[in-house]
Amino acid sequence: MVSTNGHIPGQRDLSAPTEELNGDIHHTGTQPEQDGAPRGPDRELPTYTANVAPRGPDRELPTYTASNGDRQQGGAPRSPGEREAMLSGQQKPLETRLFYRRFAILGVFSLYSLVNAFQWIQYSIITNVFTDFYGLSSDKIDWLSMVYMLVYVPLIFPATWLLDKKGLRVTALLGSGLNCLGAWIKCASVRPDLFGVTMFAQFVCSVAQIFILGLPSRVASVWFGPKEVSTACATAVLGNQLGTAIGFLLPPVLVPKIDNNVELTGHNISIMFYGTAAVSTFLFILTIAVFKEKPKVPPSQSQAVLQDNSPDDYSYKVSILNLFKNVPFVLLLVSYGIMTGCFYSVSTLLNQMITFHYEGEEVNAGRIGLTLVIAGMIGSIFCGLWLDYSKTYKQTTLVVYILSFIGMLVFTFTLDLGNIVVVFVTGGILGFFMTGYLPLGFEFAVEITYPESEGTSSGLLNASAQIFGILFTLAQGRLTTDYNPQAGNIFLCVWMFIGIILTALIKSDLRRHNVNYGIANSTIKAVPVESPTEPEQGIVILTTQSSSAV
Repeated sequence: MVSTNGHIPGQRDLSAPTEELNGDIHHTGTQPEQDGAPRGPDRELPTYTANVAPRGPDRELPTYTASNGDRQQGGAPRSPGEREAMLSGQQKPLETRLFYRRFAILGVFSLYSLVNAFQWIQYSIITNVFTDFYGLSSDKIDWLSMVYMLVYVPLIFPATWLLDKKGLRVTALLGSGLNCLGAWIKCASVRPDLFGVTMFAQFVCSVAQIFILGLPSRVASVWFGPKEVSTACATAVLGNQLGTAIGFLLPPVLVPKIDNNVELTGHNISIMFYGTAAVSTFLFILTIAVFKEKPKVPPSQSQAVLQDNSPDDYSYKVSILNLFKNVPFVLLLVSYGIMTGCFYSVSTLLNQMITFHYEGEEVNAGRIGLTLVIAGMIGSIFCGLWLDYSKTYKQTTLVVYILSFIGMLVFTFTLDLGNIVVVFVTGGILGFFMTGYLPLGFEFAVEITYPESEGTSSGLLNASAQIFGILFTLAQGRLTTDYNPQAGNIFLCVWMFIGIILTALIKSDLRRHNVNYGIANSTIKAVPVESPTEPEQGIVILTTQSSSAV
């Protein structure tokens, strides 16, 4: 849908005067529509500009000039004078800016995500202590961890809908607030006959997780620039990983196994629960004080496009359908679920695997879990920095997947050698790649699904991870009990190999990157989107990366 002068109808005149109202930038100029009538302030629909001209058989593809005007329609470089003229006119990029508040928001989010992850793993790493205290079998204690996975699946759709409708701040307050509430309920469950209370408290914490796990890519995209967004996402995921690491380390120290002394064990459990509740309360207060919905000026061109679009045109149902019609995303959805499900299963059953071969090594089991996650944190940051530098999303994801598979094989066949030091080393190798994969999946999903909501794509990835996590934990737990840990680990290796194949089949279409940097090999399509009040006035820009960039 292109006018005779080569511009897309509905394009905003970026050279028009602007005024600032309450910190937000508003365009006050008017521009003619196709029929020549002036466009009023209520009818402006901002879009990026594509240099589109009638295409003959020998004509080059039109190029994208949202973030720079360095190329003409045919792909030839523009002269400095032409570039200057374009930047001063309608080709000028939308205004972007970075704010220091982004670091405070990222820090607070990472910390309350840390506490939520700690509460997830604090039972399973000392399973034998809680089985004695509550007088239950280990499979029932395992459900205190698996409830996190079970609750996530049915509630992810209302949670992502709430994120899209009510925004980042409301979702963050729910996540932090429910996490705090669950921690305090646990303090009332420290009696051998109150297992039901501690299960309910863990259920509340698992609901809080729904409003936490899908936010790293959303926080990174809304607040951070294109050269730091992947590192920011990795840092947000890092908080959750660090919580898991502390969950491996602290509970065996705070609640050591004490035979035939239920009163002292209960006292130690109370110390752990009250300490968690105090920290959760402090972080909830910080969340209220620090979190804002979004910056006054967007941090990137891709966010500028999304924030300028009218929220009335958004449909959550259509967004979900678009994601499931996106074949690369569906492949990533399954492969991410397999990898993360394997990580959840190994984390939940680590204590049982270690103590099977190394009796009485509960404390070292926690330290091995800590080693696994800390190595993964290093891997996450390394992968985030590498993505911001190279933008090689598919290649990096595939390589890390393969190395995780190799690490799982090494861990499986060295676990029974009788040398605990070897388990520390192989656990660290496994963690570096397996845990380091988590932010890669989030960022890759955002790239191939843009402009769909980051929270929705991340939420679906996490739902897939929870489903596979439940299935893998049940299957691996059964194999470990009936046979040995090696049988359960081989089961996971088979599934990880399937995940490698699925990852290799994903077509890399870096849509967000194309918008931020205006890749010259992108095809730009203007697709009209009808709204109930203004038919055929909306414009959606679709970009397709050339195969040479994959």
